[in-house]
Amino acid sequence: MSPAPTRFRDPLHTKYQFVDSVLVRCPRCERIAHVVPRAEAEPGARPGVFDPRSLVCRACGLSRTWAERSVMFSGSSLAPARDPYFRVPLWLRTGTRHGRLWAYNLEHLELLRQFAAASLRERDPWYEHGRKMTYVARLPAWIKSAKNRDEVLRAVDRMRASVTEA
Repeated sequence: MSPAPTRFRDPLHTKYQFVDSVLVRCPRCERIAHVVPRAEAEPGARPGVFDPRSLVCRACGLSRTWAERSVMFSGSSLAPARDPYFRVPLWLRTGTRHGRLWAYNLEHLELLRQFAAASLRERDPWYEHGRKMTYVARLPAWIKSAKNRDEVLRAVDRMRASVTEA
């Protein structure tokens, strides 16, 4: 008897739900840094996309602030993945023979791992939840393909290991 399939149910997230905390490469020392909402936000409130942000590197002490009104998300698979606020390269990124794989933070990376590992992927029809294109729906076809599952999971493991090594 074959084992039960691993299920994945689309949580209906969009890319905007992963930018609360972004892991980036420090522009000064090339080590891991964090882009987080500024402390001025109300306690307990979920920060908005346009709320002020800080880039903080604990390794070299770099601290920068962002309080603009424009955000630029990485949209092309050819361009390197960058933080939408400070436009510095993401820490969690790697290449595969099919394309680039990246994540904003460990929560984003875990969602990608769960999706890739699942042999049964479920989601509601778009007309039941009102959003046509969730993060999972927008993933490239090569990530969704079952034949690339092992390669995607190896890439996710490499990215996760880069955080623990830093």
